[in-house]
Amino acid sequence: MQPLAYTDVKTAADRIHGHVRPVAVTQADAGDGAYTLHFALELMQHTGSFKARGAQNFLLAHQEEGTLPDAGITLASGGNAGLACAWAARKHGVRATVFLPATAPQFKIDKLSGYDADVRLVGTEYAEALAACEEFAADTGALASHAYDHPLIAAGAGTLLDEVHRQVPDLDTVVVAVGGGGLFAGVATAARHHGIRTLAVEPENCRALDAGLRAGHPVDVTVDSVAADALGARRATPLAVSAAQQEGVRSFLVADRDIVRARRALWDDRRLAVEHAAATALAVLPSEAEDRSARSVYRPAPGEKVCVVLCGANTHPGDLAGHQPPA
Repeated sequence: MQPLAYTDVKTAADRIHGHVRPVAVTQADAGDGAYTLHFALELMQHTGSFKARGAQNFLLAHQEEGTLPDAGITLASGGNAGLACAWAARKHGVRATVFLPATAPQFKIDKLSGYDADVRLVGTEYAEALAACEEFAADTGALASHAYDHPLIAAGAGTLLDEVHRQVPDLDTVVVAVGGGGLFAGVATAARHHGIRTLAVEPENCRALDAGLRAGHPVDVTVDSVAADALGARRATPLAVSAAQQEGVRSFLVADRDIVRARRALWDDRRLAVEHAAATALAVLPSEAEDRSARSVYRPAPGEKVCVVLCGANTHPGDLAGHQPPA
């Protein structure tokens, strides 16, 4: 597979213009004020996550080529990509069949049904849902999309970095959470074009990109994190590993306790209810609340301008209010 190119991201941006919401960027306090912190509020995107960008790019590209079958589109997803696929499909009058692991949050399953998708629960991990999706596509002729492992999906996700750059043209560093790596690959590709550093952040126990970097190619990992519902890919994509090997990219791991802390801080300090996946990106920055090892913390230089992508809001806010969500 060829590495993703900035021309892929630019083509995607032109294609999906008017079909997605431009990302809002806001400046935030950054602790001691030594650096400038911005948030890219992609949690406000259609369906509550950045996935809407890739879904639109994938579907519109196939419409342009006349390659959308009568059987519609299908994919496997832990939730957010399925929501985006179903939303985009309904918007364009296309059938959508979405496979999820049975462990997916119920509120995401309910939202999928609200987009008129045919929802099928299979297994307990994303890989099992993916296998069922591939079998369905082979049997029915449905067009198989992917939650993250496709150039059109990654390029669509990368369009948000161009939008961030237009609002903060002197940005130094962008921070993104990584699961399978679609968002990361797209953002890192666009960031490299603009001379912006990319920080790729994963939970310690959902470290597919870190493992792929160490091995030099995608490898399987075990998945066990509070953010696994969105970041629980067994392996990173070749596009993501390739992007991570480029100049200007750094990879970090963060502990679940710090992800939980960052998510709670976003709610307590800014009333932003985000997924654990979105909080994973913020968790890599220093916090006065906890003493964490230098290994898992990126410390911006004085005057550095940093933007954290808050990538999704499909979460139950009950635990943010001090109690667990209902069963």
